[in-house]
Amino acid sequence: MYKIAQVQLGKQGITENFITTLKNHFKNHRQVRISVLKSIRKDKSQVKEFSKQILKKLGKNYTARIIGFTIVIRKWRRAIR
Repeated sequence: MYKIAQVQLGKQGITENFITTLKNHFKNHRQVRISVLKSIRKDKSQVKEFSKQILKKLGKNYTARIIGFTIVIRKWRRAIR
């Protein structure tokens, strides 16, 4: 079974450094759990926007699921249509 990496999304938001950190985690893990901290979020719709932005920057091989204020991103072997 694969371990799930955990990352926190804070005040600085989605930066290039954050995206490279995610890509590095996906070299060893199939899923990454991103906790959206209180300092950056206002409501759950904002968490949905963050997940869309992250998926746009990562590419087609990734899907996201939102659970509360946590985004779970999964990498697939082939691109999702």
